[in-house]
Amino acid sequence: MSERGALRARLDLLAREVAKFGAVGAVGLLVNIAVFNLLRHTTDLQVVRASVLATFVAILCNYVGFRYWTYRDRDKTGRTRELTLFLLFSAAGAVIENGVLYLATYGFDWNSPVQSNVFKILGIGIATLFRFWSYRTWVFKALPAEIRPVEAPPAETPSAETPPAEEAARSAERFLEQRRPAETVEPDPVRH
Repeated sequence: MSERGALRARLDLLAREVAKFGAVGAVGLLVNIAVFNLLRHTTDLQVVRASVLATFVAILCNYVGFRYWTYRDRDKTGRTRELTLFLLFSAAGAVIENGVLYLATYGFDWNSPVQSNVFKILGIGIATLFRFWSYRTWVFKALPAEIRPVEAPPAETPSAETPPAEEAARSAERFLEQRRPAETVEPDPVRH
């Protein structure tokens, strides 16, 4: 496979991961905003407290989506470690998300329902970038190549049995797994 084909396959794999992450995140966003507005309009909680509670409800929903859909093929052996790191990085994301809302509400006195929702969504957007990086790097780690279940033996050269797109996807998966920190994955020998 050419360098260009391998790069394209890696980008396709990353695009699929981003799309799945985004789909789970969109559900989390809806949960977060719905709970936030429900708490804001039915209780006497302050804006940021209502936001923090809504964020943690969304975090619990997101964990289920990430573990069982977005990153279902990732290492499942250290669930305690995974959940601990997920909660730690989610809490850091919650600080980022609610820090933006706090600054807008108490720093600039932008406290109308529309302003609160705008800055809540802005905070979620900024925190999402941090969460994507931290979850894929530290929480839902890829299995090392020698442990990962193999769907089919890799073909030495693309043939009629293995479509080029499938071969490219396998190559991209190996590339991304080799780039994860704290993993010792030996690169595959160069194929001719």
